[in-house]
Amino acid sequence: MTAVVELERVTRTFGAVTALDDVSVTVGEGELVGLLGPNGAGKTTLLSLVSGLRKADSGTVRLFGGDPRHASSRIALGTTPQETGLPPTLTVGEVVDLVARHYPAPMTRAEVLARFGLEELVARQTGGLSGGQKRRLAVALALVGRPRLVLLDEPTTGLDVEARHILWQALRDYHADGATVLLTSHYLEEIEALAERVVVIGGGRVLADDTLTSVLGLVGLRRVLFSVPRVDAVDLARLPGAASAQQGADGRWTVLASDADRVVRALVEQDVPFEGLEVRGASLEEAFLTLTQKKEEVVR
Repeated sequence: MTAVVELERVTRTFGAVTALDDVSVTVGEGELVGLLGPNGAGKTTLLSLVSGLRKADSGTVRLFGGDPRHASSRIALGTTPQETGLPPTLTVGEVVDLVARHYPAPMTRAEVLARFGLEELVARQTGGLSGGQKRRLAVALALVGRPRLVLLDEPTTGLDVEARHILWQALRDYHADGATVLLTSHYLEEIEALAERVVVIGGGRVLADDTLTSVLGLVGLRRVLFSVPRVDAVDLARLPGAASAQQGADGRWTVLASDADRVVRALVEQDVPFEGLEVRGASLEEAFLTLTQKKEEVVR
């Protein structure tokens, strides 16, 4: 597989803060990769290095085999940062046309508007758009030039559920046409919905880099859900095989378990009057939290 993005032992600091610490990541042509991590993990810094906005302190960054700081390497790049400025007096249609003129074979205005459900906003000035509408337009503009690589930093921030799903489908369709997509998100269900591969970053280091299924499998956690009238004499978090326990707003308990069978046996042996028992796989959020906690324990 041809490498589109390559980072080899990259370190980037900001004063006393190390944003990226000896990071190596390669993204191949046609991949859809989700970059997952908490605020301050280094996700945005990584994208800024790939797009040529910043330079690494050490290590090597390549974009399509070249230096991302050279304009020739960025010709096939489309990107949407966390914040995008739009000319407030231009209409949505005019902004699409303006950006399209910078590319040799752009999408038509109609295609862009249709992909992202913006047809009804074509005559609206961008200064009068809501935050969510501006975000949708910003992501649409990243694809106008038909880039081979798209970098999206928190693409659906501020979008309602319906708009988020429209954008997800647009990205799936664009990726299906052969494009490479690298995105960050705090919406963990977004990574689950879109990504084929997940790179988990914490404290400036890569904690995991694998398929979505494999990343979930790394932690080996299961969710044991049940209702119980009272647990006065039982510390559910200390049950054999349990990692943590939390009661939800609906009163049901969720026990994260490294060994779900042991947890269920312990509930029976300790005569806990549970009901409505369910055992499910861990969510990406739970996998992510466990990975970061394990990393912190190693550092300590």
